Amino acid sequence: MIHYKTKEEIELMRKSALLLSASLAEVAKAIKPGMTTLDVDAVADQFIVENGATPSFKNYKGFPNACCISVNEEVVHGIPNKYVLKDGDILTVDVGVYMNGYHADSAYTFAIGKVADNVLRLMAATKAALYKGIEKAIVGNRVGDISYAIQEYTEKERGYGVVRELVGHGLGRNLHEDPQVPNYGKRGSGPVMKEGLVIAIEPMINLRTKDVEYLEDGWTVVTRDKSPSVHFEHTVAVGKGRPDILSTYADIEIAEKNNPELNTNY
Repeated sequence: MIHYKTKEEIELMRKSALLLSASLAEVAKAIKPGMTTLDVDAVADQFIVENGATPSFKNYKGFPNACCISVNEEVVHGIPNKYVLKDGDILTVDVGVYMNGYHADSAYTFAIGKVADNVLRLMAATKAALYKGIEKAIVGNRVGDISYAIQEYTEKERGYGVVRELVGHGLGRNLHEDPQVPNYGKRGSGPVMKEGLVIAIEPMINLRTKDVEYLEDGWTVVTRDKSPSVHFEHTVAVGKGRPDILSTYADIEIAEKNNPELNTNY
């Protein structure tokens, strides 16, 4: 069942989303070689709690941390650990925030130092594909229009692998709600989008194969061929004539550019 939100509820979700975005900006300021992914998680966790909110992922179905942090060939749901970040790594930080009774969900992939050009191109394509999908999040379109836009841009035009096993989703009072929002599919398929629908659009794109597998921890998803994977995500309210992006990358991108350890040449 799809839960449609009132304008007042969407504004509450916007507050959650903007706090989430601010937490990712804090992460962007802090990332450097020598940090562990646990250190990165602590930055976001502390910021969220100090600002009166709760990390949505922490203790969700047993997940132990505030962030999912996925490095290099890890696609999603990486558990923060003692892995030490180094020059050449890419890492996706996926965060959820619960505040005022509503969740928001967003992710951003960062590049540390000298990252291979083909990986930087994958980052650029995945980020662009996110906005290609968002453009279709308007009243009267179908969910499949989002899916098609993302797949067409990344897989059909550029030959990247679009993950099938993991998809975007509705959200609101619950972290995961209907409908599912795949990153692949047919134009004109799926549920018709109506005003009040809020969804997480989140392309997960692999450099080569679309195939993935789960590690023994039961959470971490990796590419089967161990090629790099990139993930960007926004919380979006479907609007009349244009989408309403509730989260923002503006401050993240400023912090990213001001951090000399991060590579923004993508």
